[in-house]
Amino acid sequence: MERWRRAWREGGIEALHSTGPANSPTVTDAQFSMLEEELGKGPSAHGFEDERWTLVRVQTVIRRRLRVSLSVATVWRLLKRHGWSWQAPARRALERDEHAVELWKKEVWPRVNGSRRRVGAGSSSRTRPDSP
Repeated sequence: MERWRRAWREGGIEALHSTGPANSPTVTDAQFSMLEEELGKGPSAHGFEDERWTLVRVQTVIRRRLRVSLSVATVWRLLKRHGWSWQAPARRALERDEHAVELWKKEVWPRVNGSRRRVGAGSSSRTRPDSP
């Protein structure tokens, strides 16, 4: 209260006008580049048990590495502003075996896809055989 009174005495009513939001922490472009490097190392490199990034985990990395304290909402806005999305992973899983995936698509998928029952007359009873 005394701070406001002193400001009013020294600068009049103009000195009481807002100067903007309180000191809100920001992340510079250089800091964000460092953050991207850290996130690229993966969650396990930062002591997390699984390979899943969450906003709280990113918030923790920012606090530890950049020494900046941000709210979860601010972390989300920061990531979104730099083109990050929770919907699309930045890279494929390290464990992915491209050869096995292609083999499955060529050999297994056609069998699975084509194994539907024939359309036609028949019995839905398990005890009665289908009619020829």
